[in-house]
Amino acid sequence: MKYIPLLKVSLKALRSNKSRALLTMLGVIIGVAAVILLVSIGNGLKTFITKQLEDLGSNLVVVLPGEIDVKNFSFSAGSQAALAGLATSKLKIIDAENIKRDVPLLEETVAITLSNSVVRFGNESKISQVIGTTDNYTKVRNSPLREGEFFTQKDVDSARRIAVLGATVAKDLFGDKSPLGEKIFIGDFPYEVIGVLEEKGAMGFINVDEQTIIPVTTAQRQLNLDNVNMIYGQVASPDDVSAAIKEVDQVLSTRLEKDDYTVVDQKEVLSAISSILSVITISLGGTAAISLLVGGIGIMNIMLVSVTERTREIGLRKALGATPETILAQFLIEAVILSIGGGLIGIVFGVAGSLLLNFVFPMTLIWWSVILAFFVSVAVGLLFGTMPAMRAAKLDPIDALRYE
Repeated sequence: MKYIPLLKVSLKALRSNKSRALLTMLGVIIGVAAVILLVSIGNGLKTFITKQLEDLGSNLVVVLPGEIDVKNFSFSAGSQAALAGLATSKLKIIDAENIKRDVPLLEETVAITLSNSVVRFGNESKISQVIGTTDNYTKVRNSPLREGEFFTQKDVDSARRIAVLGATVAKDLFGDKSPLGEKIFIGDFPYEVIGVLEEKGAMGFINVDEQTIIPVTTAQRQLNLDNVNMIYGQVASPDDVSAAIKEVDQVLSTRLEKDDYTVVDQKEVLSAISSILSVITISLGGTAAISLLVGGIGIMNIMLVSVTERTREIGLRKALGATPETILAQFLIEAVILSIGGGLIGIVFGVAGSLLLNFVFPMTLIWWSVILAFFVSVAVGLLFGTMPAMRAAKLDPIDALRYE
């Protein structure tokens, strides 16, 4: 069987009705472009959140309240357990002090309280996450200052009412004016602004720039608390993280029950989040792939119409000696041309869309999604083009010549 002449005949047949061929390819074009775009969005989100978490500190050991299974973490059960733990935390500053004293592998230890409050300056106000912490917070959490200074251990000991603002909080309350030395109100209490953090952007569900940071003792006094919500420890070498986790667990177990706390490595948290986001990315790609099936059905319907319209042509070709296999190959080639054409145009739109949207949203183009989408589009053409092609191949030449 000579395929070059069949290819020429197929191209001529498609060119004779360009509008219908383009509309037939439209479903495949949309399907391929959607797969590329949605996979790029999912992977971009994964890369962005992972990078933001890594930028907030390295080689971290995190102590969370309550018992949380990080390895089998899910947003539904895991987040509920985490929120419940924060609300009923049994961790105290003394635990952070004991860890700092008894775990030499940790270079720094930071205790943190979390709350939300209205922060006001003059007529301007905004809701901010208020972080109560210790003097080494910026070092452990990799949060350098843009201007001013951070509070000292002496400020923590004396529970001074001083605050360091996130970049967005400073801008919303003060505009382009420097807030250093100004008085703000957190709730009903006045605080002096002594510093502003560098802009870092959102970290998934947390925006560091929206935070207001005060001494942990001041936060406890203002909120009438004697506990903390979490403890961070920084290890000098990643090789020592596992050993540090065991030592932290031993220290905490002398005062707390096993279900009162969870000690995790930051990499475990990253791994859990990465796994969840990978599933989301695959789900997005799978959802978009459904439109490829819709495009395949469109190809099948148009090819069936084409077989009906060209019944006399098929009968004539069979009468002149064309075998059923030749007719089958011709219509399959037409279906594959439609799917390949739609796939290539869809790739152009998908890649261009990913590159353009990257300016407003983190997008990471994954080349395996481009290749996979293309080959699926070709497979769709073969799959859905088979039935019309078989129908054409089975036509009786005499009945086909009589067809009106």
